[in-house]
Amino acid sequence: MINAIQSKLEEYTGEILGITRIVAAFMFLQHGTQKMFSFPVAANAPFELLSRGGIAGTIEVIGGILLLIGLYTRPVAFLCSGLMAFAYWLAHAPRGFFLWTVGNGGDAAVLYCFLFLYIAAVGGGKFSVDAARGG
Repeated sequence: MINAIQSKLEEYTGEILGITRIVAAFMFLQHGTQKMFSFPVAANAPFELLSRGGIAGTIEVIGGILLLIGLYTRPVAFLCSGLMAFAYWLAHAPRGFFLWTVGNGGDAAVLYCFLFLYIAAVGGGKFSVDAARGG
């Protein structure tokens, strides 16, 4: 039974990875549009373009779009992973004991960091411009 499930999942690895990339990118993009355009909900405070939040928002919007369509997936995912590592250590870890992410609000940053690092390592899967270009 377990082997049958495993082999069926292995058949769809590319599709599962592609859908995971698309969903993560769409959610990540929303963090950027919130910072840059107060959409879909207003940010707590407006961000100046050259502030830390403005730079993060710019990377989240551009990186989110590129990851969503799967263009330059590996380097963009690596950049976004690094952004989330910085976000965690600069904004969330100082708010409490750094291992308790639920207490310092950093759980999304940690998940994005490692999910994007994984995507940088394995690529964007199916449904990507990179895959269509043979990359």
